[in-house]
Amino acid sequence: MTILEFRKVSFSNEGQRILHNISVQMEAGDFISVVGPSGSGKSTFLKLCCHLLSPSDGDILFRGKSVNEYNPTDLRKSIAYCFQTPYLFGSTVRDNINFPFSIRSIKPDQNRINELFSIFQMATGYLEKNVKNLSGGEKQRIALIRSLLFKPELLLLDEITSALDTENTQIVENVIKALNKEGITILWITHNPEQSRKYANKLLTIEAGEIKSLEVLP
Repeated sequence: MTILEFRKVSFSNEGQRILHNISVQMEAGDFISVVGPSGSGKSTFLKLCCHLLSPSDGDILFRGKSVNEYNPTDLRKSIAYCFQTPYLFGSTVRDNINFPFSIRSIKPDQNRINELFSIFQMATGYLEKNVKNLSGGEKQRIALIRSLLFKPELLLLDEITSALDTENTQIVENVIKALNKEGITILWITHNPEQSRKYANKLLTIEAGEIKSLEVLP
């Protein structure tokens, strides 16, 4: 089943063409690595996927319905986006972890919180830490936990391991691989050639704002 579809999508900003005539379908359960040179439009493509940006031309469909027909808050409960540079707000880690529960008007699920901290090999003592005192790698893992407290249907990842050491990169890769096996569709931007083919079933190459190829991997 097609979960996300781009139909002749273009995007321009201040007269500069960023993406042009993008048509592609992503099937539920796909693990797609998105690759291409810096400045080719990959991050813009991901932002269009979750309606952080609106296309200049064309249409984007989520589960067969235009993203314009969805309430933005509801859409982002189904599509989670993790930026290359994680953004944490408030004072403490707990402020960030409680946020997904508060926007749903439900009590934080401590068991789910404990589960995710364990999966990412972080102590729950981090909850009381000031976000200003975290390393880049710690911030990235907290941002991932925040995005995964409620499992999305589609998870968009923008070079999320670029600030992580080898050990933590492996931890994150294992978590993302497991999520995909549970049925979550993954789109992952990476500049690491080995990583791009490690777990993905498809390789989407974007160059100069256009799709160069969509390769099905063995």
